[in-house]
Formats: sequence, C-alpha cells, structure tokens
Amino acid sequence: MQSWMRWRTDNKTLMASLPHAFEFNYCLAILARAITAYPMRMKRLLAVLLVAVATYASAAPECRQFSPSGQPPVLANAKLAAKTRMLCYSDFAVLHSGVTHGPLWSAEYLTRAHLMAAKGELRTNRFHAETTLPEGEGATLADYRKSGYDRGHMSPAGDQWNDEAMAESFTLANMVPQNPTNNRRLWAHIEEAVRRMAIDGGDTYVVTGPMFTGRQLKTIGATGVFVPTQLFKVVYVQSQQLAFAIVVNNEATNRYDVESVHELEAASGLRFPGIPESLKDKRIGGLNGV
Repeated sequence: MQSWMRWRTDNKTLMASLPHAFEFNYCLAILARAITAYPMRMKRLLAVLLVAVATYASAAPECRQFSPSGQPPVLANAKLAAKTRMLCYSDFAVLHSGVTHGPLWSAEYLTRAHLMAAKGELRTNRFHAETTLPEGEGATLADYRKSGYDRGHMSPAGDQWNDEAMAESFTLANMVPQNPTNNRRLWAHIEEAVRRMAIDGGDTYVVTGPMFTGRQLKTIGATGVFVPTQLFKVVYVQSQQLAFAIVVNNEATNRYDVESVHELEAASGLRFPGIPESLKDKRIGGLNGV
C-alpha cells in the first residue's frame, strides 16, 4: 500500500508542473503504467471512470438546458442501456435507443414566451427518419406505413415555437408507435393542459417517454420498432415546487393516472436527479381540462 501511495503522490507532484497542453497524453501514459503495476486496483477504478464518462456524455453541454440543474434523466434499466444516443435539438433533447428504435425519453423546457409564439407556428407534418443515427438503429417511414399506429410525438409539435424547432420535432427519433385514438384525443388534451400549466404557472421542465412492460412486446415494420405499453410525462414547475407524473395506457382510453415521481421512477427504470427528492412523493389531483 505504501508503494502505491508513494507512486500516486510522486506522479501527482509531477503532473502539477506540466503545461496543460500535455496533460491529456501524460494522463494516458500514467494510466497505462498504473494498469500494468496495479491491475486489480485499476480494474475497479476503470469501472468507476466508465460510469462517470457515460454520465458526462449523457449530459452534454448542449443538452443540459432542457433539464433542471442541468441533470438529464438517468436510465437505470440495463436491458435498454445498449445502443443509446443523446440527440440534441434546438428546443428539446432525446435519448434514443437502437434497441427499441425510438426515444426512451424526450426532454423540454417550456417557457411562456416560447409557448405563446408556438400558437402562431404552422404544423408541417414533414415526418422524416433521423439521418444522424447508425443504419438499423432508427425507425423508418416504411415501418409506420399501414401499421395501425400513429407516429406519436414525445416532444409535441404544439410546443415548438419556430420553424427550426417545428421541423426537428417531426424526426422519427422523437416518435413512438401510438394508438391513433389515444394520440388524437386524450394525449392531445394532456399536452395542451401541460402547456396551459407552463403559461399560467411558470417555466416548466417536461420529460415524455414510452414504457415497455410485459414479456411479449409488439413491434412494427421491418426494423422492429417497439410499441409502448404506456406513455408518461414527468412535469416539474420549479417556481411552484411542484412535480408529478402522468401515465396513460397506449390504447383507446379516456383514463390517465397521476403518480408521484418516485412511483414513475420505480415503474419506468428512469431516475430524475434534477428534481428535488423532497418533491418526488407528491402528486396532484388531476389536470385541468382533461
């Protein structure tokens, strides 16, 4: 142990004397020496570093403005963790899955000014495949054709306040297969209620996504796009210290469930570190107008 501590201390002193331009390469050399000299200790350290790097990557600077305290949702479901990619757009961010071939969540920061501007923005309906994804990971327009499902927005078109944001919202990376009646009726009313809440109550963070429960999940198209069993929204009105979740079955229904954030975390396999723990057990009675 003493030799390990002395080696670490000596190299820390040397590091302090190096110009910053050389620090990265020097760190790589030090890491290589450490792995050779102390393989078991470094194995444990590398495991920690990999988690840290993954966390940093998921919170890329250009995405942080859509999450409270710059902390995006964390995926705790190991089955869905493979082939995930953060996609940052001008008005929302998506964690995309190459396993489900769609978003695992879509995050927005709704302001009164943007939502008032969105009322005058024309919906384009120009759905398109996401070209930045590796081949085979994203859904295609053909996957949805004659599937019986709508291309359901996670970050709604109705929230988008300029031409760029509107166009981006129609990427299939922001879509899941959604029951048509659900999408056009109940879900549309929920989206509108959240917009009214943000306009009247203050700037609001919203995370929307699919849930996949059960052993036999449906898929559509040649790509095999997973069909969600439920959809959720997590809403956090920071100025009012209000946080809650809405869950809807992906079917023709007029029913929605209001849950606490903790309940949604347990059911979804997601964690919401930007929402204070003190608010995660609270819930509301319902949404006005739904």
